[in-house]
Amino acid sequence: VSPHGTLTVVGRCGGGPNRAAIGPDGHAYVCNDGGLGFTTIEGIRQPFELAADNKGGSIQRVDLASGTVETVYTHCGDTPILSGNDIVFDTHGGFYFNDTVAGIVYYGLPDGSSIRVAATGVQIPNGLGLSPDQDRLYASETYTGRIVFWDVVGVGSLSDSPVELYSAERRHDWDGLAIDSEGNVCAADLQESGITVISPEGRVVGKVTVPEHDPFVTNICFGGADMRTAFITSSGLGRLYTTEWHCPGLRLNYNA
Repeated sequence: VSPHGTLTVVGRCGGGPNRAAIGPDGHAYVCNDGGLGFTTIEGIRQPFELAADNKGGSIQRVDLASGTVETVYTHCGDTPILSGNDIVFDTHGGFYFNDTVAGIVYYGLPDGSSIRVAATGVQIPNGLGLSPDQDRLYASETYTGRIVFWDVVGVGSLSDSPVELYSAERRHDWDGLAIDSEGNVCAADLQESGITVISPEGRVVGKVTVPEHDPFVTNICFGGADMRTAFITSSGLGRLYTTEWHCPGLRLNYNA
C-alpha cells in the first residue's frame, strides 16, 4: 500500500498471512496462520473457524522484486507451528515470532537453518515488539487483558518468565502492537475500536479510536518520511486508516 493508498500485489502467500517484517536480506517474512473461515455479522467481517484447507501455520519468505513465495518453517523440531501471528527481527538478524494457539514464542534465523523455543506459557499471544534499546520483548495476550514483556538476556534468549506491564480491569481483547520512539507500547484494542498507548512504566498515556466503530481494529505500524504517520487496520470494515502520531514511530530493524 503506497502512502497515497495505491494497492500493488507483491506476492500470493495462500493460507492466512498475518504480520510481515523485512529481513536483513530485504525480503518480507510473513507469519501465516494457515487460513481462517470468515463470516459477516451486521456489516463486520470476522473469523469464526479454521478454513477447510488449513494445513497449519508457517513462516514464509516473499521476494518483493519477483513475488516468489517460499516456506521457511512449518515446524520446530517435531512440533508443528499451529497458527503463526506476529514477527519482529532483532539487530542480530534473527526474528521472534509467536504461535497464538500453542502459546509459544519462537526464535528463528531467516535462512531456515535454526528455530528454537524462546518462551512458553503465554495465553493466546498476539502482538510482538522489541523496545527501542532491544532489551525487552513485548507481547499482547488477546483474552487476558495483559501486556507482558521478557528481558532479552542473549541472542534469541529471553528471561524465564514474562513480567506483566499492564492488565486491563476488564477483558480487552488485545490484538497486534507496535512500539513508538518513546518506547510506548501501542496496542490494537478490540474493545475500544482503536489503539491504546501504554508507557514502558505501565501507564495508559493515550488512546486513538477509528472514525467508525469496528470491533476488529487489529494492528498498527509506522511510516512516512519522518515516521510520524501511523497506519491502523480496521479489519472488520476492510479499511486502512492513517493518523499523525505525537512522536516518530520506532523504525524496525532492516526497514529502509
